[in-house]
Amino acid sequence: MSVLIFLIPIALFLGGLGIVAFLWSLGAGQFDDLTGAAERILEDEPL
Repeated sequence: MSVLIFLIPIALFLGGLGIVAFLWSLGAGQFDDLTGAAERILEDEPL
C-alpha cells in the first residue's frame, strides 16, 4: 500500500502534464489546418 503513496501523485502529475501539453498545442495552432496536411501528403513534388 505504501507504493500507492508514490504512484498516485506521479500519475496525477503526468496526466496534468499531458493536459497542459495538449492545451498548449491548441493555443499554438497545431490543429488549425488538418485538411491541408492531409492533402499535402498526396501531392507529387517534382524531383
